[in-house]
Parts: sequence; C-alpha cells; structure tokens
Amino acid sequence: MADVLIVGAGPVGLCLAWLLQTRGVAVAVVEAAAGLERDLRASTFHPPTLDLLAPSGVAAELVVRGLICPHWQIRLHPDGDRAVFDLGILSDVTAHPFRLQCEQWKLSEALLRRVDPASITWGAAVGEVAQDAAGAAVTLGDGTTRRAKFVIGCDGARSAVRKSLGLAFDGQTYPETTLLVTTTVPFEDHLEGLSNVSYCWRPGGNFSLLKVPGRWRVSLYPREDVSIEEQMAPDAIEAALQLIVLRDQAYPVLEQRPYRVHQRIVPQYIVGRVGLAGDAAHLNSPAGGMGLNGGLHDAFELAEHLIAVLNGAPLDHLERYDRRRRPIAADQILVQSDRNRARMREKDPAKRR
Repeated sequence: MADVLIVGAGPVGLCLAWLLQTRGVAVAVVEAAAGLERDLRASTFHPPTLDLLAPSGVAAELVVRGLICPHWQIRLHPDGDRAVFDLGILSDVTAHPFRLQCEQWKLSEALLRRVDPASITWGAAVGEVAQDAAGAAVTLGDGTTRRAKFVIGCDGARSAVRKSLGLAFDGQTYPETTLLVTTTVPFEDHLEGLSNVSYCWRPGGNFSLLKVPGRWRVSLYPREDVSIEEQMAPDAIEAALQLIVLRDQAYPVLEQRPYRVHQRIVPQYIVGRVGLAGDAAHLNSPAGGMGLNGGLHDAFELAEHLIAVLNGAPLDHLERYDRRRRPIAADQILVQSDRNRARMREKDPAKRR
C-alpha cells in the first residue's frame, strides 16, 4: 500500500509526487488520460515559483525552454501608449526577477524525468473515494480499488475527488467567453515596444498577447451580441486578428478554442485523509497567470505537511495546510485575478488612462 495516492498527473500532481518521492515517501499516481497532454493551457511562471523549483534544476530547464519576460505591460491600442512594469525591481528578493513564458507541459516533462515511472498508472479514471481511520481508497473505472494512507486530488477543475467528497465549489462563472488563438505572426515586429506579456485595450474592448517560444497566444474577448459559434468561424477570427495588426496576408492560426472563466473555491482543502490541491481546490481568472503558480505552491506546502504526518505528527496537522493555503487562494489569488479581469474590461477612456 502506498503512503500517498495522487489522482491526476498534471503539473501539480507530478510536482507533489516528485517532492514526496525525493523524501522517501511511497507514492502512486493515477491519471485518466492515456499520457502527457501537450495542449494549450497555462504558460506563465512567476518569480517565487521559479525560486522554489531552482534547487532541483527544474527552473533552469524551464528557462532554457521558455522566454524570459523582464517586463510586462498594459497598453492602449492602436496608439501604443503603455504602462510598463519592470520586474527587475525584484532583483534583491528573488533570483528570478522576471516572468517566464513556458508552456506547462514542459514542466510536466521535466517532472516526469524525476518521478519514478513505475509509480504512474495512465488511463485510470477515478470514480469514488472512500476513507476510514487507517487510510483512503479510490475506485477506478475498471472496478478495481487502490488504497493508500492518504489520497490527494490534483485532478483539475472537474475533480472526481472533490465531487466524491461532496464539497461545494462555490463562486461564479463569468458571463463572457474568451477565444484563445495562437499564431506565428511576429506581433513584436509591428507593435513598437511590445512586451512578451501585454494586456491591451482597444476602442470598446480588449485583448491580450502572450508570447511563448515560436508563437503568440492571443486572447480575444468577443462581442456579446454575436454567437460564439459565429465568432469562432475562420473569417471572424481573421477579422479579429486584423484589428490587432493589419496584414495583406491571412493569419496562420495554429490553434483556437473558446473557454469560460470561473472563480471558485472549496470550503476546505482537507477532509480526514483526503486532500485537494490546484484547480481541484480553487479556480480563478487566468488574468495574471496565478492559477498554475498557486497550484504548485499548494504542492510544496502540502508535501511538507504530509511528510510530517507520515513521520509521526498527528493527523490534524494536515489541517494546517488548509489554514495556510486556502486564505491565500481566497483572499489573494481569486481577489487579484478578479480585479485584473475587471480592470481590462474597463471601457471608459479616461479611467483607462
């Protein structure tokens, strides 16, 4: 029987598995997907996250594979007036005074090289979670059961672990839909002084431009009087991109998808011998890139508390993880990301300035 069974092999679950295994904890990981997914998800790493990942060499690997962003900006389009925020001001408190633009799957790859591959079971969806005084167990889709001293749900926004615990996921879903598009067009060659992370106001609306190696991620905030299906059509995407930089050629679009934004949090991160981390516990607007970073910080904090209990601390010591991390998500991450979203939806020109 494993000491800790982790549900979910995304970056948060793999980070937790790696942290525990380096300390001699017997870990098992089950993941519903057949293998590592390299789709378009989070792509921003903040200075304190890189500091946490630095001693192991993981941060250095990400820096090599990502783009260092020494500054970010809020910009008026098309005139180009901008407020530029220089992260170099943090050089006395962090070894990484920059944002790093690097797709999250590259972190997962780095972690997979460090996690015992035999500890991961791919293609194993979780149905139910149960627990007793001695441990917890998950029932997999094939009807088999896996048992451990602790079960941790790192299985994302639709977490089966959270649902099995019956925890509320209170909050809201914002009314608007965001369209995410990637293209190889070099916006930096056309928009003077553009940062690799740029949040842009245009007349009557807004968009954002985030660069990752080889492409730009464009977040488009569509009109509310036209259906999403219509605005996802190739000609509509093309028209929206032409409003950013007018070209005499069509934009090469590598990927596109719509998504809704949620702000939600569970009332508790720990229920006996079962816990939650990352998106399974809290969701926030992606404005500011705090979701992935917050989840990784959860993993670092939770690992220390699990190790302490496995080494003899009382079971209720785990509740300290809840007391430390949940207020950060509720009072800082959700609040600040909501403020970021509201700021960029401001349409009054005077308030924008």
